[in-house]
Amino acid sequence: GMPGSYPSSMHAIGGTLYFAADDGTAGSELWRSDGTAAGTYLVKDINAGPAASTPSFLANVNGVLFFAADDGKHGFELWRSQGSPESTALVADINVGPAGSAPRYLTRVGGKVFFAATDQLGGTELWVSDGTSAGTRRVKDIRRGPEDSSPEWLIDVNGTLFFVANDGSHGIELWKSDGTESGTVMVKDISRGAASARPRHLANIGGTLFFAATDGEHGVELWKSDGTDRGTVLVKDINPGRGNSLPNSFANMNGTAYFAATDGVLGVELWKSDGTESGTVLVKDIYPGVDSSSPGRLTNVGDRIVFSAGDGEHGWELWQSDGSPAGTVLLKDLRPGKASSYPNRFMQVNDALFFTADDHAGIERLWSIDAAGATSIVSPSRRESQ
Repeated sequence: GMPGSYPSSMHAIGGTLYFAADDGTAGSELWRSDGTAAGTYLVKDINAGPAASTPSFLANVNGVLFFAADDGKHGFELWRSQGSPESTALVADINVGPAGSAPRYLTRVGGKVFFAATDQLGGTELWVSDGTSAGTRRVKDIRRGPEDSSPEWLIDVNGTLFFVANDGSHGIELWKSDGTESGTVMVKDISRGAASARPRHLANIGGTLFFAATDGEHGVELWKSDGTDRGTVLVKDINPGRGNSLPNSFANMNGTAYFAATDGVLGVELWKSDGTESGTVLVKDIYPGVDSSSPGRLTNVGDRIVFSAGDGEHGWELWQSDGSPAGTVLLKDLRPGKASSYPNRFMQVNDALFFTADDHAGIERLWSIDAAGATSIVSPSRRESQ
């Protein structure tokens, strides 16, 4: 068979899916697809020849694609593209010279892109860009000097950037920014003092921030925040006491949060929450009993959540849920029987859902599934070297 082309870092702009792929000659570079084989092609060989530019952290800012890439001269830096070779260009060489600034977690808020990047002066801190070199700047040196505040889990909720960072005295906590230095502040010291709440899996659920964190009294549990100290609260102690329910893989459907978690009894299963304690419930015990179905890659497609899971009869395959136990069912067994196709990297483009999966041993391909549930393979096949 053909080796896979390892699609990664997928992002949709309009009806076009952008992704990094390696066709076997150009290295990992920026590709685009309209969902057809004929409409799938290389945008630009940024790192010329077989060397890879490895585009990553793709983000859409008002129809312009921003991403991190390495052209072989500047290291990993901030790039932009509008889908043609001539529109694909370096935005700014933040860490001047061949050592890159490694922009990551690119996130659109308004008409700008926020990200974490590293330079010699400030360490790894929060940056912002409007797509011009002059308009690319560090927002704030949260952990002063060359030490890293290491911003991560960046997300836009109602025009405010929420993220997680360490200022060196409060531990790893929840922060927010309006793009100004003075407007970049810690939301709440959830795990008080130098201890870290380690908020993670931040998600915008109908205009409310949901995330997982520990306050030091409970384990890693479900939290929500309205951006104020008082409005940042534990939703439910799903795995009671010091046990961890580890909520992750959040998706929003009609203002309800869907996620994977464990109550300590039934394994890691599909849960949902409306932001209240009583409204935080198990959807279905997909893999019955103590075993985990481990729902992953939860993605909202219309009036359903699509995700990967294992029920013990099949391998890890494509599932869907409408939020009811009866409506939580296997959508497609791409590798029949106990073998797993490991569906991954879900991305909705118009009415189609793109994802990667392995339909036979070790070959990962890009698939699409339409509104009717029909699947097709769309990835460029790698030519085998002679």
